[in-house]
Amino acid sequence: MRSAWFLSVYRVKVYRYLLTVWLLALSGLSAAVESDIAQQRLENVTQVTLGILSYTRWPDHPEQLQLCITGPTEYADHLLMQPMAIANRPVVTRRVPLDDKALEDECHAVYIGFIPDAENKALFARLKDKAILSIAEQNDSCSTGSMFCLQFGRNGEVTFLVNLDSIARSAVRVHPNVLLLGKRRNEG
Repeated sequence: MRSAWFLSVYRVKVYRYLLTVWLLALSGLSAAVESDIAQQRLENVTQVTLGILSYTRWPDHPEQLQLCITGPTEYADHLLMQPMAIANRPVVTRRVPLDDKALEDECHAVYIGFIPDAENKALFARLKDKAILSIAEQNDSCSTGSMFCLQFGRNGEVTFLVNLDSIARSAVRVHPNVLLLGKRRNEG
């Protein structure tokens, strides 16, 4: 009788141990998959951003594009890590504080992270009538000033919404093929 009880307790402990090992292995696999998706998302953000920039024309035809990143971002780090060029034109990427006048004076494109609505509106009031392309990382509705708003899928894919009103009011010109690739903001 005592050995049957001991055997059942032993089985329970073995099952718990196996369950723990299985759960740990599963969580490790899940973390690896999430890490791969995050890396893919970083690379895709870079590709989409450079793609948008490559089909944009500025009235002053700059020899070197200044891409400025402002606000806390989740996916812009890859843009800062490597030297980039579009059609043999260098793209210089740097972080610029939200309140820095360089955003409107020196930047050809602004990649916008998370900033509160009031500050977002103030930023676009400053950028109004400037030849500056705007890409937002954290603007799901794409209704507050940004020309392009990145959208993130579950498996690392990155698409974008297009705010045609903001593009039409800007001094930059975006090739119609890029506009066709994105979703219009009211199609969402």
